[in-house]
Formats: sequence, C-alpha cells, structure tokens
Amino acid sequence: MDEVIAYAMEFREELHRIPELAGREEKTCAAIRRELAEIPGVRILPPFLKTDTVAFIDGIAPGRNVTLRADIDALAQNEDTGASFASEIPGMMHACGHDIHSAVLLGAAKILAAKRHEFAGSVRLVFQPGEEGLAMAGDLIGAGALQDPAPDFSAALHVEPGLPLGTVALKEGCMASSCIHYQVIYSGKSGHGSLPHLAVNPILAAASAIGQLQYVITNRIDVLKPAILSICNIEGGKADNVIPETCSFGGTLRALDNETSDELFRIFTEVCESVAALHHVKVEIKVKGNFYPAVINPASGVEIASQVAEKLGFPVKKLKESAMSSEDFSFFLLNSKDGVFVRLGVGEDLPPLHNAKFLPPAGVIRPGIEYMTGIALAALKG
Repeated sequence: MDEVIAYAMEFREELHRIPELAGREEKTCAAIRRELAEIPGVRILPPFLKTDTVAFIDGIAPGRNVTLRADIDALAQNEDTGASFASEIPGMMHACGHDIHSAVLLGAAKILAAKRHEFAGSVRLVFQPGEEGLAMAGDLIGAGALQDPAPDFSAALHVEPGLPLGTVALKEGCMASSCIHYQVIYSGKSGHGSLPHLAVNPILAAASAIGQLQYVITNRIDVLKPAILSICNIEGGKADNVIPETCSFGGTLRALDNETSDELFRIFTEVCESVAALHHVKVEIKVKGNFYPAVINPASGVEIASQVAEKLGFPVKKLKESAMSSEDFSFFLLNSKDGVFVRLGVGEDLPPLHNAKFLPPAGVIRPGIEYMTGIALAALKG
C-alpha cells in the first residue's frame, strides 16, 4: 500500500502542474491513459468523447459492475499556493481537488487490479472531463460510457475543506443541488440616445426582467422547497449616447430536487419571454453545458459507504443539510441501480474550494484510495 500511495502522490503533482479547462484536458487524459496502460489487468476503452478515459478491471467470473468516477478538469484562475509543484499554465489551476480525485482513482485501480482474482464482477474506472460548468457527465453517459454493463453501483468522492482530514461526510437524499447556468439575451434596435423613440432599448427589457425575476422564488416556488435564482452578470452598451442592439444577463438556477428545478426553469423562461413581448424585443435563453441534476444519495448506498468508512476507522459525519453547490456525478446516480457520493475531509483550516490558495495536503490520498478501494469491493458483493 505504501508504494501505491507514494506513486499516487507523485502522479497528483504531475497533474497539478498541467491543469486544463473543461473539455480540453488532452495532456491530463494522455497522462492517465499512459499510467493505466502500465497496470496489469486494466482494459482501456477507446474514448467516448475527446478527453475521457474509461477502463475496466474484470474479476474471475461474471457478476456485478461497480463504477468509480473521478473528474479531471481544472479552473480558469491563477494559482497562489506557493507549492513546488504549482501550476505551470498561466491562468489555470486545480483549485477544486480534481488532481487529487484522479490520483486517488489511479491508486485504487492499482490495488483493485492486483485483487482481480479475488472477486467476481467488474470495476469500471471513469476519468471524466468537463465537470466544471459543462456537466459533461451527461455527454459521456449519452455517448454510451455506462453501457455493457450498466452499473449496479456508482461511487465518487470530493475533497472537502472545513472537515478534519480523512473524515467521510455523507447524507441520505439530496447531497448537492441541481444547477442550470443560463444567459438571457434581449435584442432590440440600436439608435441615438437623443432619439429613444426611434430605437428599441433592450436594457429596459433586461432591467424589467431582472426585477420581475426577484418575485419568482418568493411567490411562485413552494417555500418548503429551497431554490436559488442568482443573477451574476449583465452587459449592454459601450457608449453613453448609443442605445445598444443587445443586452444580456446571466447566472444560475438551483434547487434541492429535480422537480423543483424543472419548475423553476419553466417559470424563469415564462417571465423572460413575457417581458420580451411587453418591450417589443426578441429574447434568447441559452443554457451553458448541461443541466446539473441534484445529487440524490439512495439510503442503501449511504449505508454501504458508512459501513466501509467505519471498517476503515474513518470518522463519519452525517450531514443534516444539503449543499447548494452542484456536482454532475448526479448523472451517474441517475443511471445506476445504486450508488453514493461522499465528501472527504482535507483539513479544517484550508481555504475554500475554488480559492487561489486551495491546496489539499498529500495526506488525503491514502484515505481516499482506501475508501474507493473499500467501497468497490463492498459494492461488488452487493
């Protein structure tokens, strides 16, 4: 085990130096495939998309399939950790721990491959691109990555600052909210600021829509079903005396269940289109990437994860509240008979996720590998 841990730590540092954005993880993908090819008993599939890696470890006989997933993409920000293995790519860094996730899964692959003569069934390893903002799990699954066989159980972890190192945090039901990244574009007619009657001002439409949307959560969504409608950017016009052709705003819609998410988007669309008609402008509503469904942990999956963590001697924290952040592992859970998503503590005094100083300690790799190996072996037994 110590040799595998050291190997995974070294690989983490390699990935940390070469962060790549969602859907563009060519070097990361190549490094993962290179390492998997050196592990006896690992069968690598051709890519389903461009930068994904799906591989199998087959046991001694047919049986259940357990799918383990790690996300591999990074974020568009400069690193400020001072690490000796800091990002070598300006404007990009692993600020969400996906380098850890990938190294952990690779380490687990080594151990599971060595144990392949001890279990029936198969383990599918998924190194997934494009989690950040694009929810490319939906694209990957749509391309057939979870077919032949369909998963009996899917598992993933995410590093979590604010929790003691090695603590496994989990929750039955909603673990993370749904999320829709949207952009609303109103198109009018440009003109001179002194002749507004000869123009159609899209800024007024956008301002009206933003105002009307504030009432959606309080008056159109059940107060017992938490939801968030955030407006995070707005753009329209460059000059003080020119009415622009277009004005746009964007943000996110979030809910703790998928039915509320669907209803929220329906009402959001209704309001934006009604405002367009009132102001005699055209409207286009764009969704960036895929919708993120809510992460819903089945009770059976949570029970298996709890048993594995306790057997390994890890502290288990049962979360009482859902997170309003989102995670596209939800697509795996929706396409599996059972499964679980957990958060793995990396220390209580670390900066938050997506912070330029976020750098999980290498010490989290051991519990990560032990947990992912343990959950795979337990779920293979059913």
